[in-house]
Amino acid sequence: MSFPEVLEADAPQEVAVIYAELRAAAGIPIVNLIWRHFAALPGVLPWAWATVRPVAGTALLAEGIARFEATALGTAGGAVRQFPAVAGEALAVVETYNRGNCTNLQLLTALRRIVAGEAAGGGGPLPAASPLPPLPQIPAMPRLEALEPATRARVLDLAALHGDGGAAAVPSLYRHLALWPELLPPLQAACAALMAEGTLPRGRDALLAEVQTMASRLLPALRPPPGFPVEQRTAVLSALDTFAGRLIAEMSVIGLLLRAAARPG
Repeated sequence: MSFPEVLEADAPQEVAVIYAELRAAAGIPIVNLIWRHFAALPGVLPWAWATVRPVAGTALLAEGIARFEATALGTAGGAVRQFPAVAGEALAVVETYNRGNCTNLQLLTALRRIVAGEAAGGGGPLPAASPLPPLPQIPAMPRLEALEPATRARVLDLAALHGDGGAAAVPSLYRHLALWPELLPPLQAACAALMAEGTLPRGRDALLAEVQTMASRLLPALRPPPGFPVEQRTAVLSALDTFAGRLIAEMSVIGLLLRAAARPG
């Protein structure tokens, strides 16, 4: 299954408003792929964002971000030495995706359980956290079709490591890092090794176990609005199974290892 998307530059006004709220809530200058895909499914983006918005910016969500880093490094941290050292704007891109991925993994796991029929609500609001400092602007993500052919092929090879031949969903982090083509070959070598030896699947599974606990704590504070577009249920569950059930966790491990590789010492 492919995942059409509405790019930020192409968003109509009603979508652009929600995109701005998503960016502000996470303190990041981009909108992640899953939300761009929801914008391509009629009626899904407004419902999904209204459902999870009550827990955006809460202390529990911030706690989850910190716990995910500890879990990922505790499970796969020995692989840090295999990753290229990123710096400057490339590191800013990695930091942006780490925050977005660790936030979205929690929100979307809880959302998936609601779409699958689990009850939400029944609890009061969660304590608010001190706002995370907004991350700086980063260069715009290039369109896949605009990349030089060899670079595009490398991005697709990276995506293929996550299954589905890389055709269904090309992680935006890889597309963004294509701005620095020299990073892609060592990144591909590191990711391929981690996948082959089982380190990346173990890190992914550890995060997925952790996020189920976090999602259970989020669910009582969620208030799904009426009007879920039931004709989109199959597409929404498929997307959530791919993203929240696998891809975001894998990309979180990779991004957190890239950050660790950039740290001195």
